[in-house]
Amino acid sequence: MDLNLAGRHALVCGASEGIGRAAAHELALLGADVTVLARRPEALAEVAAALPRVATSQQHATIALDVADAATLRENVGRLVEARPVHILVNNTGGPPGGRALDAGADDYLAAFQRHLLANQALAQLTVPAMRAAGWGRIVNVVSTSVKEPITNLGVSNTIRGAVASWAKTLSKELGADGITVNNVLPGYTRTQRLEQILRDRVQSTGKDEPAISAAMLATVPAGRFAEAHEIAAAIAFLASPAAGYITGVSLAVDGGRMQSI
Repeated sequence: MDLNLAGRHALVCGASEGIGRAAAHELALLGADVTVLARRPEALAEVAAALPRVATSQQHATIALDVADAATLRENVGRLVEARPVHILVNNTGGPPGGRALDAGADDYLAAFQRHLLANQALAQLTVPAMRAAGWGRIVNVVSTSVKEPITNLGVSNTIRGAVASWAKTLSKELGADGITVNNVLPGYTRTQRLEQILRDRVQSTGKDEPAISAAMLATVPAGRFAEAHEIAAAIAFLASPAAGYITGVSLAVDGGRMQSI
């Protein structure tokens, strides 16, 4: 199985912690040069310094910015791709706050749309030309199982995640002939700050204590445990590898069997 990413440059968003950080680590282990992107420069510097270097030629870098700032995103990533073409794009951004769909305001939906779909679109427009020139590229979007089964009390997130999944499926058809794959990874309950946020929201909305809520969540997971970030990252790294070259347009659930749909 060809998992070798030597000579490929990956841009991993939301890489200061959680799934993004784990994905950067796995891609570096496969030989990729990795640029990590997030808002906090100090955290990114720590992440980049800790990334594996399986070859002396590997070069890792950082870009500190907020993907919701469209102008800054285009300016900084534009400079990056001019200097070092990106072959692997991992779109990953923290989810919107919880709450019912009906209670959310227009600004809540617009902010989520900007941070997720429009930022992904800008990043794709910036990176795809070099992928096309190389005849090889990978776009992997970290989304949510809610694109297939909406999650209670995540109204804005359910809506935006579905839009991103549809965008990715459309893009996969447009780019398939260029040797570029576009796929989504749908994490289940994963031990990250996002899971901690969901637990806090459910404590607040139900009045139950956190152990009881955790137990109820785990009761829906056949694997009987929460995922670790590196397990989601392994799926991302596989989809980014040469071995996955004939997989495109899919939404891959990595959820311990929790989803009810086929």
